[in-house]
Amino acid sequence: MRRSEALPRTVRLLLLARVVNRLGAFSLPFLTAMICADHGASLTTAGLVTAAFGLATIPSRLTGGRLADRLGRRTTILLGLCGCAVSQLAIAASGSLAWAVAGAVLLGLAYELYEPPSQAIIGESVAPAQRVRAFSLFSAALAAGAMGAGLLAAVLGRWDLRWLFVVDALTCLACALLVRLVLPRDRPAVGRRGRAEPAAAAPTSPPVRPLRDRALVSILCTGTAYALINQQTVMSLPLALARQGRPAADAGLLFTAAAATTVLAQPLVRLRGVTRLSTPTALALAHLLLAAGLLGYALLHALPALLVSAAVWSLGDLLVMGRAYALVTDLAPPGGSGRYLAVFGTSWGVAATLAPLLGTQLLARAGTTALWSATAGLCVVLAAVHLRATPDAARPSVRPEPEWRPAARVVLRTRSARDEE
Repeated sequence: MRRSEALPRTVRLLLLARVVNRLGAFSLPFLTAMICADHGASLTTAGLVTAAFGLATIPSRLTGGRLADRLGRRTTILLGLCGCAVSQLAIAASGSLAWAVAGAVLLGLAYELYEPPSQAIIGESVAPAQRVRAFSLFSAALAAGAMGAGLLAAVLGRWDLRWLFVVDALTCLACALLVRLVLPRDRPAVGRRGRAEPAAAAPTSPPVRPLRDRALVSILCTGTAYALINQQTVMSLPLALARQGRPAADAGLLFTAAAATTVLAQPLVRLRGVTRLSTPTALALAHLLLAAGLLGYALLHALPALLVSAAVWSLGDLLVMGRAYALVTDLAPPGGSGRYLAVFGTSWGVAATLAPLLGTQLLARAGTTALWSATAGLCVVLAAVHLRATPDAARPSVRPEPEWRPAARVVLRTRSARDEE
């Protein structure tokens, strides 16, 4: 691939929309704090509410994949963003703990709806050779938005925690408006006789059953283990720093260093030596980088050394995100990428539920060194598993015409079918 080759306009506009959305995505880490401060809940109760949110994201992700393949990508993205906005406003306006819990569960049910269609648009809009780069840029776009989100949270959080949810809801609505204006509308596929049919449900296509695909199930297992490690670095890092005698706020500096590395390291993904790596080799290397960064968290305590560890860890994260999502898209049959990506994405819901429980127990019983050493050891095990069990290439299949392509293509296809008759 030439370095000057640009991504399709649809992908670039979608990345811009997600940056806008990510700028406000700072409310969730403060959900526990708001429930405790404004509603007088205990830490245990607040933790259970957060776990309920994590559980709700699992059916949300699966529903998003099914809706993406049946209703259309853009429609599902709009439903998810608007649902998140309504739920966040409900949390901000909650006058009791019960209403706050209901808002948190509703937020979880809407939170992942837009992820499968967003990823499906990226995967199906680019050539297979560009998918790793496209998904890496998607990860970088989210990281860029996260850096701005941290600054906004630092300002608004000192005023009133409820305003974090209000601003987050406004950015969801702004992203929805941008998606509505810039992304082409969903178009039905055209059948043999020119009749409109659902884009992802052609009558000749076999039913899409992701969980019967052994290759996807294998990647789902390793992906869940990776997501659990990833969530540990998010949820357990502030507590671990505090136990080491450092300010918990230093976690913000480490998160910013990791996000900045994800953005600045994008050219590395396009190096010839990296692009030529097979998928199992690339994922194994990525997990070894993750292990090195986490081992730095375990053994080093000075802030500069921790910042370097965060940068090393984020390099591994960058390689995982690009390769894993590209591989899942390759494995999906025609019209099924939304559901395949949705099933793979449930790993994050499982991790968001288990990570707080496992991380706090390890910290309480064994300490910070044991926590990060155990996660680093799991990364090494995953590297070995990827070399033995992860498929290297996609199965041969015919990629369908994406539903957001120009209408002229549909007209030409209709005329050709009529001529044949």
